[in-house]
Amino acid sequence: MLSASLMPGNGAKACTNIIVTRGASKDNSCIVSYAADSHVLYGELYYHPAADWKPGALLNITEWDTARPMGSIAQVPHTYKTVGNMNEHQLIIAETTWGGREELLDTTAVMDYGSLIYVTLQRARTAREAIKVIVDLVNEYGYASEGESFSIADRDEAWVMDLIGKGVDLRDGKNLRKGMVWVARRVPDGYICSHANQARITTFPLDDPENCLYAPDVISFAREMGFYEGADEDFDFSAAYCPYDFGTVRACDARTWSAFNTLCDGVFTYEKDGVTVTEKASDYYDYITGENLAHRMPLFVRPARKLGVKDVADMMRDHFEGTPLDMTTDIGAGGNALPYRWRPMGFSYNGWNYINERAIATQQTGFWFVAQARHDLPDMIGGLLWFGTDDAATSYLTPIYSNTDAVPECFREGNGSMLEYSSTASFWINNRVTNHCYKAYNIMAPTVREAIDKFENSQIDEKVKAMDAAALEAYNRILPKAEKKASSSKDFFAPVRKMLTDYSVSTAQNQFDAWVALEQLLVVKFIDGNVKAQDADGNFIHSKYSERMPAGLVQPGYTDKWKEAVVRDHGDVIRER
Repeated sequence: MLSASLMPGNGAKACTNIIVTRGASKDNSCIVSYAADSHVLYGELYYHPAADWKPGALLNITEWDTARPMGSIAQVPHTYKTVGNMNEHQLIIAETTWGGREELLDTTAVMDYGSLIYVTLQRARTAREAIKVIVDLVNEYGYASEGESFSIADRDEAWVMDLIGKGVDLRDGKNLRKGMVWVARRVPDGYICSHANQARITTFPLDDPENCLYAPDVISFAREMGFYEGADEDFDFSAAYCPYDFGTVRACDARTWSAFNTLCDGVFTYEKDGVTVTEKASDYYDYITGENLAHRMPLFVRPARKLGVKDVADMMRDHFEGTPLDMTTDIGAGGNALPYRWRPMGFSYNGWNYINERAIATQQTGFWFVAQARHDLPDMIGGLLWFGTDDAATSYLTPIYSNTDAVPECFREGNGSMLEYSSTASFWINNRVTNHCYKAYNIMAPTVREAIDKFENSQIDEKVKAMDAAALEAYNRILPKAEKKASSSKDFFAPVRKMLTDYSVSTAQNQFDAWVALEQLLVVKFIDGNVKAQDADGNFIHSKYSERMPAGLVQPGYTDKWKEAVVRDHGDVIRER
């Protein structure tokens, strides 16, 4: 029987996060990546302008995964602008769902995990404030979802937070267990963290509020429920509330291991009991393959070098390449090294159960991002959401400033859906491009990755830096006047936001147009298993007699792994004689 973690869910329940602290980044920024992986989630960019609300105003809560009405909560006097999973103050919140103990689901609650994210972004300015808002919301309105890990970062620090509800104990129509048990740990500066649908916090310091916060009953409630016996200092949150098994490790923690393995050059360096420990990443093969579930990985590790947006973005494109779990090398990859396996993840054959790997990059991504909270820039300019849709391995990220006043049409909410094709939507053009690649991945995907790298590198290395400089110059020119007339209702910084908005929108729309052209190129270049030759400028090479007839056409064929399997299965019939 497959573990529950291997069964596909309908919501964003198979996601991956990477957290990079300021001291581990190239530009002194906190970085959080997220892939919202779901078979029913449509890729679009959520946007809420800042707003003021009258006393007594209510906010209707709709479950993010299902669109089910949950109830309403009291609105606050002022809400902040949010774009995607980031707000105008550079606060970032992302998540991965891990399920945990089914008996702790609160069916009476109002706040689901998605609503917690987006409501908190509208109400908090910093990571610590966000943790408090999340806790206060759940204590007042209850927590309606399964176990969850949140990545929470601002321009100064980054946190990982594991949480789960407390179930239902109804008395006179009230749930006496309303609320949640939780632990939040600050990622040490200079370190990185990752989580992927498995609770990652094990033991934690009980008297270090600067670096660790937790629910007052997180241990006592586990004892009450029979989840834990032992001393407080030995309490393991993950073991108590999210018992791990073969499925949660192989399909979930293996992704975290892969991120650590690549970003740390195969060496895990971390602190344990005040001592620096260095281990080979390969030492944890026994854990990620399910052979030794007690060999848990460290929560925080030091990367091998300072990391930038491109490092993290490319990590989100991972399929375990170069490891024993490499999805491109077995016969399941077909004749063209396809690093994907269609769902369901598991299958049975001759009385045995098997699984396909679940990598960081996956076909069912709705949207994904790499968000930067940049410490060395004012909030007006610093927040940058590199946003994309569909499969990360064959889609691009485009920069969206978190103080933008508009969303590009290609990302606009309502521009298409999972049941409505839109020719102007990023989600659909990325699906067209990536589904072309699935036909002959090792032949076609390199063309797409080349286009991705060219765009992202030019944005990171040149264009965003130029936009930052221009916006900062305008900001500094306006700042003295704005500070002098602080009591004025005038929107002094509107010209700066217009610059950021125009850049975000035009860049996204121009790249959307480039991807439309790329999809047409894929059709022409790779039709019917052929590959048409191009010159250094990208022009198709034609015969000397006609500009409409290709020359230099090749047919790459299949991998040796595929040939071997076909010969073994059918060689006696097809062998030449």
